[in-house]
Amino acid sequence: MDIGTQIGSVDLETPVLTIGKHTPRYPLIQGGMGVRVSASRLAGAVARAGGIGTIASVALGLSSKYFTGKQSYFEANRLALADEIAAARKAAPDGIIAVNNMVALTDYETMVRTSAEHGANVIISGAGLPMQLPEFTSGFPDVALVPIVSSMKAASLIVRKWEKAYHRLPDAFIVEAPGTAGGHLGAKLEEVDSAAMSLDAVVPALVKYVSEELKADMPVIAAGGVWNREDVLHSFSLGAKGVQMGTRFVCTYECDAADEFKKMYMDATEKDVVLIKSPVGLPGRAIKNPFTEQILLGPYPGHKCIANCLKHCSFKKDKIGFCIATALTKAHTGDVDHGLVFCGSNVGRCTGLVHVQDIMDELFPAV
Repeated sequence: MDIGTQIGSVDLETPVLTIGKHTPRYPLIQGGMGVRVSASRLAGAVARAGGIGTIASVALGLSSKYFTGKQSYFEANRLALADEIAAARKAAPDGIIAVNNMVALTDYETMVRTSAEHGANVIISGAGLPMQLPEFTSGFPDVALVPIVSSMKAASLIVRKWEKAYHRLPDAFIVEAPGTAGGHLGAKLEEVDSAAMSLDAVVPALVKYVSEELKADMPVIAAGGVWNREDVLHSFSLGAKGVQMGTRFVCTYECDAADEFKKMYMDATEKDVVLIKSPVGLPGRAIKNPFTEQILLGPYPGHKCIANCLKHCSFKKDKIGFCIATALTKAHTGDVDHGLVFCGSNVGRCTGLVHVQDIMDELFPAV
């Protein structure tokens, strides 16, 4: 079976999602969650089950065999990403594997190029506008390129740049609603809950822009707050051809995060969800813990800049906040009191562990 072919059918209410040359059985992308919350095990399981499995590339090297100190950080990231893509592909030989690469990373170009060179089918890019993404993947025409946006303005800026500089369009757009999404949010803190940046507002507007102004067959994918079949169908009613889901996949047996991380999700309530200011310069949604309480008071004690991992970092520049690479690595390895546990708004609905296949069967019942 060729990668990217349509490998099944679902009920009549479910659209076919085609991103570039790749068509998963189900119109679902598993959200990229770093550090190592979504690595090869989760991505491979989702791809094997018929969705698009996503590896988050951020700081993969920190907890890898390649990291031996500050000087090895970037090379360790590159080598670890190659390993994770290979492991995901081994788990899902005929599946569709994506890599989420944050624009904010210092090694963004290297990680994008590594993703393409080692067989990623799709590259997803957010936490900034991926203006040079086509340049970094120019030798890999079969790799689909998918920016994450939170507004029409961001989408149109990317389109204008890509058309002018590269004579191409994105293969899809992911619209991420800051009011419900997990991790870094593509909005200013005061805009997070804006109705103008909700899926109900942005998805239909972007669908119209793509079809009427661009006259392109480019799918729009809804992300943020998607949990059950009802949410999926609502996204489709807005014109989305697919959904992206992150939080719910954390509480799976296949998720790469430590058991302590998953337990924190299962124990959390809606009241435990907080917004923090990330040194990236964006707000982030996380579970309240001793770490988030401390960072509200000032620089986190004991943190040092690991390796200049971000293009712009308030901690590196002004010693404001914390080292996000350290905080996320501590969390995924199980030190949830001293780490940053990113989550989406639905984290309070996680009550127990399930298999990836269970989620897929619920969301996309057989014909």
